[in-house]
Order: sequence, then C-alpha cells, then structure tokens
Amino acid sequence: MTSFWSAWISVIILGSIFGCWWLLFATRKSQTTDSETENTMGHAFDGIEEYDNPLPKWWFYMFISTIVFALGYLAAYPGLGSYKGFLGWTSHNQWEREVESAEAKFGPLFKELAAKPITELAKDEKALKIGQRLFANNCAVCHGSSAKGAIGFPNLTDNDWLYGGTPEKIKETILGGRNGGMPAKGLNPAMSNSELNDVVNYVLSFSGRAEDQEAAKRGGEMFATACAACHGADAKGNQDIGAPNLTDNTWLYGGTPSRIKQTIEYGRAGVMPSHQALLGEEKVHILASYVYSLSHK
Repeated sequence: MTSFWSAWISVIILGSIFGCWWLLFATRKSQTTDSETENTMGHAFDGIEEYDNPLPKWWFYMFISTIVFALGYLAAYPGLGSYKGFLGWTSHNQWEREVESAEAKFGPLFKELAAKPITELAKDEKALKIGQRLFANNCAVCHGSSAKGAIGFPNLTDNDWLYGGTPEKIKETILGGRNGGMPAKGLNPAMSNSELNDVVNYVLSFSGRAEDQEAAKRGGEMFATACAACHGADAKGNQDIGAPNLTDNTWLYGGTPSRIKQTIEYGRAGVMPSHQALLGEEKVHILASYVYSLSHK
C-alpha cells in the first residue's frame, strides 16, 4: 500500500470517529435542559409530538465508550492504512500459532494412525471420524458431503474408479491430484455431426439404450478409430490414464444422449488439486482410509 492510500484510509477512519465525537457533544450542547421535561420541539405529526429531552446518560456514556474503544483498538491492531498496531498482530501469525498448537496436540495421533495400513484404518471408528472431518473440510465442496459427487465430480461411494480404487491408488490420487482430459471428438477432429450421432448410439448400446441399431453399428467403426485408443477396444476404459469405462452405465458428466453427445463433441477437462502440501502425508493417509471405507462397507 502506498503512503497516499495509507494516509487516505487513516483520514477517513479517524475523521469518522472524531466526527461522531463532535456530533455527540454538539447535539448535547444545544439541549436546553439536562433533565427530562414536558417541553416539546414545537411540531407535531398525526397527533404525535416530540419531547425536547436529552439523550439518557447511560446511552450517552455508551457512545463515549465505543469511541474510546475504537481508538484503543486502532492503536493496538491494524486498521489505519499500513500501521500495524503496537501489538504486532496479524492474521498470518495468529494462524501460524494455531497451526503449531494443533500440530503439537494432534500430531502424535496422526503419526500413530498413519503407521497403520489403510485397510485396517477403514475399520477403525476413531480414524474414520477423523477422516470424515478431513473430507468435510477439504473434499466435500466438490464431491458433496455424502461423497456421492455431482456432474463432473466422481461419486466416491460406488466401485467405479477412474484411476483405480485400491488403497494405494486412492492415496496417490489425493496426494498428487489428477488432470483428466478428453479431446473434442477424440482422435478424429473431422468427425461429422452424423458420425457423432452414430458414436453416441454405439456408446448407448452398451446399456441397451441405442435409439438406432444401424447407427450404433456404424458408430462402432468410428469408435475404433477415434475413441478406442483411450477407452479400449471393448470400451472398458483405462485406469492408467483415467479413461472411464463406458459399459457400466456410470457417467461422470451425465449419461443422457444429449450429455454424451456434448462430451464427445466438445471434450472434457477435469482437474483435482494435489493435497500433499495442504494436508501432508499422514493426514492424507487417514483421509484415504475414509474414502476407501465408503465403497468397502
């Protein structure tokens, strides 16, 4: 912050406070009496008259105390431009102290739990409660509080996994994150609209929903050249690259004909951020056990 803006903010804040102080005493000075009277202000509206009485003393002193408190607060804490306050408080150093305190308190527990296999933790009630809270704070915003996902965000409670559902793969996914991408029209950017509809019918045929069997047959030929490299000749996907299985009727971006066509025509790009720097190895280990437990009741 430049010195100009620092001064500008300080002037506005202090001017507002002292303006309130002046207004409070100016109005009090104009009062004709220091106690309650039957005198009125000399005007009425709809039969209602206003008495010419001063502020109650408790109210007046409350105003004074708020002004004094405001000045004391601004002297002790940041608030006047670039002035840091004589206590030296910042939200950063408070956060760091809280993190240090939490690490000292819970670090040994995390270390103890992280030494156990994920499959064992998935049956440990205490570990699952911790994992559920880690999930709620870091994962639920995308996957939902029930972990059932949404359009573009995988359901973590079933057995359909893009990158594998083993304990090791789940932990790898959380630690390193994932970058999934499907190019528009697969490996054939010249795919026509009619060919696109054929591929949609072919994909729908795996779940018995093809609207045109002849189109589905033609779509199989186009699928082999444009899609099979990632999804496999049998369309059962490839977990090494995150290509989903198209034969199980489980859809990340929706399984209606229009949704499938949109996916093929425009492609998809999904990113899951890495949580290694945010949570660390031990917390991710516990979180992975919770995620693993969701599909292994």
